[in-house]
Amino acid sequence: MALTLTPTGSVHLLNSTSVSRPQIFAADFNLRSRWRRRPVSSISNFRLRIPSRTSLHCLCSSSSASSPMSLEVSSPKSQFLDCLIYARAYWVTQGVIAWNVDVGEGSCYLYASKSAGLSFSQDGIDGYDLRIKLEAESGSLPENVIEKFPHIRNYKSFKVPKDLDIRDLVKSQLAVVCFDADKRLIQGTGLQLPGVLDELFPYDGPLGAHFTPEGVSLHLWAPTAQAVSVCIYKNPLDKSPMEICPLKEATDVWSTEGACSWEGCYYVYKVSVYHPSTMKLETCYANDPYARGLSADGSKTFLVNLDSDDLKPEGWDNLAEKKPCLRSFSDISIYELHVRDFSANDETVEPENRGGYLAFTSKDSAGVKHLQKLVDAGLTHLHLLPTFQFGDVDDEKENWKSVDTSLLEGLPPDSTEAQARVTEIQNDDGYNWGYNPVLWGVPKGSYASDPTGPCRIIEFRKMVQALNCTGLNVVLDVVYNHLHASGPHDNESVLDKIVPGYYLRRNIDGFIENSTCVNNTASEHYMVDRLIRDDLLNWVVNYKVDGFRFDLMGHIMKATMVNAKSAIGSLRKETDGVDGSRIYLYGEGWNFGEVAENGRGINASQFNLGGTGIGSFNDRIRDATLGGSPFGHPLQQGFITGLLLQPNGHDHGSEATQELMLSTAKNHIQTGMAANLKDYMLTNHEGKEVKGSEVLMHDAKPVAYASLPTETINYVSAHDNETLFDIISLKTPMEISVDERCRINHLASSMIALSQGIPFFHAGDEILRSKSLDRDSYNSGDWFNRLDFSYSSNNWGVGLPPKGKNEHNWPLIKPRLQDPSFKPKSSHIVATLHNFLDLLRIRYSSPLFRLDTARAIQERVRFHNTGPTSIPGAIVMSIEDGHKGIPSVSQIDPVYSLIVVIFNARPSEFSYLSPALKDRKLELHPVQVMSGDEIVKKSVYDSFSGGFTVPARTTTVFVESRNG
Repeated sequence: MALTLTPTGSVHLLNSTSVSRPQIFAADFNLRSRWRRRPVSSISNFRLRIPSRTSLHCLCSSSSASSPMSLEVSSPKSQFLDCLIYARAYWVTQGVIAWNVDVGEGSCYLYASKSAGLSFSQDGIDGYDLRIKLEAESGSLPENVIEKFPHIRNYKSFKVPKDLDIRDLVKSQLAVVCFDADKRLIQGTGLQLPGVLDELFPYDGPLGAHFTPEGVSLHLWAPTAQAVSVCIYKNPLDKSPMEICPLKEATDVWSTEGACSWEGCYYVYKVSVYHPSTMKLETCYANDPYARGLSADGSKTFLVNLDSDDLKPEGWDNLAEKKPCLRSFSDISIYELHVRDFSANDETVEPENRGGYLAFTSKDSAGVKHLQKLVDAGLTHLHLLPTFQFGDVDDEKENWKSVDTSLLEGLPPDSTEAQARVTEIQNDDGYNWGYNPVLWGVPKGSYASDPTGPCRIIEFRKMVQALNCTGLNVVLDVVYNHLHASGPHDNESVLDKIVPGYYLRRNIDGFIENSTCVNNTASEHYMVDRLIRDDLLNWVVNYKVDGFRFDLMGHIMKATMVNAKSAIGSLRKETDGVDGSRIYLYGEGWNFGEVAENGRGINASQFNLGGTGIGSFNDRIRDATLGGSPFGHPLQQGFITGLLLQPNGHDHGSEATQELMLSTAKNHIQTGMAANLKDYMLTNHEGKEVKGSEVLMHDAKPVAYASLPTETINYVSAHDNETLFDIISLKTPMEISVDERCRINHLASSMIALSQGIPFFHAGDEILRSKSLDRDSYNSGDWFNRLDFSYSSNNWGVGLPPKGKNEHNWPLIKPRLQDPSFKPKSSHIVATLHNFLDLLRIRYSSPLFRLDTARAIQERVRFHNTGPTSIPGAIVMSIEDGHKGIPSVSQIDPVYSLIVVIFNARPSEFSYLSPALKDRKLELHPVQVMSGDEIVKKSVYDSFSGGFTVPARTTTVFVESRNG
């Protein structure tokens, strides 16, 4: 019988008539795709569950995404529980193998085969070169092993003889087998090697290509390889190499010396190595993990010296002196943007530069002028979605397919045709968010005018330089939590060809973990940790970027993040050409999958990062503000979208339930506005004084987790999920006007812009950006992701969003797209932009909005309108500076002694009396006095009574000037 697994995940039983009980086989495939990314496009591993009493002889053939994976199964009489497709034992140190078996009076042996010839037979195990007896030990595994591998803390320990040549042995196919007291084989499995590799082969020397006046040297860490050579190609399209040079192994690293003429050539490593996914000795052709350049088709590594003057734009070496000023990380504000979105549809950009790096150098383009407006108002950082070499977009533009947009322009706003045409070619066009990492250290070729040679490097540097000159610091979105491909044959597999089974995190059966999306990486392994640090340093030193956003940071170990921060922070302008102390790190600290609750070591989750100065996204303020969560019902309302006060018809429970939901949301938002500090004291809806960490979410976990203000990234929208305008259009009642939705959009932005911590905005929040209600536009092409910096359209109503991730919501989406009253006019877009610029100006008008210590926030920030008698749907926040009335607080603002911000999310006017704020000299902020928003100017403060009046759906800022 043969089981065949097709790339779609289905199982075919071949010759099943020869099997008496085929129903005992159940394939269990771990193919969970991350909800916001993409469907899994290839299968590199799978798990086949086999009943424990079944006798099997298992051999696995090699596979690729384009061909099925076949498992041939036969049934000799020998009895054992597992076969070599599993790797359930761990070689954790030189002297210890951990395995979850109890041999009792039996025995355990380690088997090795240099030619990968191990197999089970009726007489036991065959095809081995070496057989070593292991001694079962009583007691627990060593503490250092449990710390490194907490998920196997209860495994048994087997002692490995001291005189074994382990350095050579790890190059073989390995298995451990146990026998009962009568020497009958009862169980066997393969081995996971990262523990012993980390102990034997930690390496801190040179890796990748290095250039000297004498020549070029190559260095590759591949301790399990049996042979390595390098194929040198003169040109990227050459089929035959001009040289094939064997690399020499010194302990754990393979290296060779080449001539100076190698510079500018291309190369590929040829690695002979045992691969556990195929159980074969494979010949793998791979790019260099430390590649700094690529051929246009991505098949070869470009031998490029990044220090060459030919690759540096004019003034590049002095860019550190021209970086935008940054007093403190608390001064940061972030604008998240996709490279292609920025200019693909901007007709003011030269056609050859649209959608690429050079669009950011077009000073007179609509997009650059828009960025300049944001900078002039105070914005400091531009976060670019992935710009490293990623999969699913061909770097050679001539291979792209495209949609004739003229056929889409006249379609009805709720048409299904646009999404059908877009999705028909979506895997062959030039669009993808880019969360499909192939090589971390190379700029993406599709964004360059020419993906061949050094062009992508030069243009990336020009982009960074231009943005810095505009006044923006550049943040790169890095994806170290997973890889796009694995296995010995996939063209986009790299690390898993060099040291198979090491770079990717595996489960207790030995199969690759896929909780991130696919091919989870294992930063708990020494050389993975090092590769991540080295890659970050590459981007900082060679491309002079100013920060990093870590995708699914919770799947990376905390130690990796802390080590990376330390390594970057040690860089100095005098020696490295950059000031590492000004580089900010933040990411998604979600805690799920196999790493949850420190399952693979202390991970970089929200709760673990307190005190590190590394930021993480605050999903609490997002969900409380908008309502529900990205995983909940799209009509669930929140603080600004009408919960209790303006119902949308969705069943939110009784009025009492809604009152509790709204007051709880207010607690979460106020905690977030105080930078989500775990020790910040505030009054909750019950009137109790509680810490931020004592404000709880629905699952009883704390809302607050930060120790420092800069550890909190406050946001309400990002590239994931619907845009801010779209989600507001879904959650608010259908009968309200577009004017009201625009005010709610602005209200949401104000709650982020005027909070303590670091504010984060998705590109287009400020111009009512729509994706026609697409909740996951990672592969929805330019049509649904369009940004219009001419401000004539916000892209609402360009058709029903793509079926794959949105069809279940089409019944909700369709009537909204059909209704012409939902679509904003150009005047709405322009007004929203001006109001957003005012928010930035207000934030940067006073350091009181950007307090940089937890103590300063506790001393100065207060919330009023709290407790059981508070008026729902409104937040009153005051920020006090030092003055005669409170000598205990120092003065940091030379202009204002007190700021009061009122966020009125109610659909009606809000009036509030505050005895604590009476007899002050509060006036409307000068920026709002000059604002084009006539409604905010109706806000009133009465000094005698301490009374405030703020119009519906309005954020008003009152200030007390020191000069009276």
